[in-house]
Formats: sequence, C-alpha cells, structure tokens
Amino acid sequence: MGDDKNYTNVILEEIRSQMRAVLEIVSNQPTREEFNNLREEFDSLKTDVRTIKRAVVDNDKTTRHELELLDWRVTKLEESVS
Repeated sequence: MGDDKNYTNVILEEIRSQMRAVLEIVSNQPTREEFNNLREEFDSLKTDVRTIKRAVVDNDKTTRHELELLDWRVTKLEESVS
C-alpha cells in the first residue's frame, strides 16, 4: 500500500510538472487582441516596404535614364570637338 501511495505521488508530481510547463507556454502566447495589433502593424510595415521598393525602382529608372542622357551628351560633345 505504501508503494502504491508513493507511486501515485510520483505520478501526480509529474503531471503537475507537465501542467506547469504547459501553463508557462500558454501564458507566453499573445492574446487575440495582441495578435491582431501585431498583424495590423505587420500589414502596415508591408505596405511601407512596398512603397519604398516602388520608390527605389522608380529612382533607379530615373537615374539610369539621366545617365544615358548624360552619356549621349558627352558623346555628342566629344564628337563635336574631334
């Protein structure tokens, strides 16, 4: 009988330990509201990154066009000097 009680106590302690571990994991999870707030912030950042990317691409196209125009002008000047 004493061994059965000791065995039961060991099992109960193991269950308590596992429950504490589960509670710790669950308590660290964000609430639905926190998750929704993070999601909104993420979506906003995604939109910002898309806008920045578009601006960089447009700037690259403009810069490339300006360099081509400058190269054309320099070539024309060099031809006129020669």
